Amino acid sequence: MTALPVPALLLRARLGLARLGPFACVALALCLLGLGAWAWLLPQRAEQAALQARPLPPLAPPSLLAAAPTANQNLADFYDALGERRYSEQQVKILFGLAAKSGLTLSQGEYKSGYDKASRVATYQVTLPVKGGYAAIWQFCIEALRSMPFAALDELSFRRESIAEPVVEARLRLTLYLKDAEPAVLP
Repeated sequence: MTALPVPALLLRARLGLARLGPFACVALALCLLGLGAWAWLLPQRAEQAALQARPLPPLAPPSLLAAAPTANQNLADFYDALGERRYSEQQVKILFGLAAKSGLTLSQGEYKSGYDKASRVATYQVTLPVKGGYAAIWQFCIEALRSMPFAALDELSFRRESIAEPVVEARLRLTLYLKDAEPAVLP
């Protein structure tokens, strides 16, 4: 048997396709594309099946898992996080110390205390006018919240006389949440 030259094979393929017609040629091309896609995806699918067949690492035994805290434990944690009402003046001193450390000027502020009978939580609202650099004011706020985890930043507003002015005037309102006495734990 003798091998046919390449141009002769191409001519025979062209004549055969012309005899089949355009619809059969498109169908043949789609079949060849599907076969190629199947051959390309088969190794990937085998790899994915091998990954799924691999056993999962064992879970920790239920005895080692942390139990969810009870409502009484959550309540006790809440009251433990509060500051003490008798030290509210020291908390204000801490604010003034942090402001001096940040290079800010604090003017005389407004102070207002309150008490919620239902939750037995006292509040001490501190409103401070502050002057300094924008970044220093933000740093002061962050340090105040870090040093007093029972404080909430309620308001922070900025004002500048002109765009070229490096000093910013800010109004800062913090609320300190304080406990009065040890709360009664629910049975």
